[in-house]
Amino acid sequence: MSKINIDGKDYDLNTLPEEAQKQILSLQVCDQKIRNTEQELAILQTARNAYALALKGQLPE
Repeated sequence: MSKINIDGKDYDLNTLPEEAQKQILSLQVCDQKIRNTEQELAILQTARNAYALALKGQLPE
């Protein structure tokens, strides 16, 4: 029995209407994409910082 907590209330997923189950799945997909995007952003920020540091090392004093 799968449960989900929404606004402090537990719901049994199997008893929710099909449309509500689809909305929950869509929310979960969105949440995963947000996490993936945040991870990609962290990677890009790290790379950008490395490029900026490398550039500073190549600039004349």
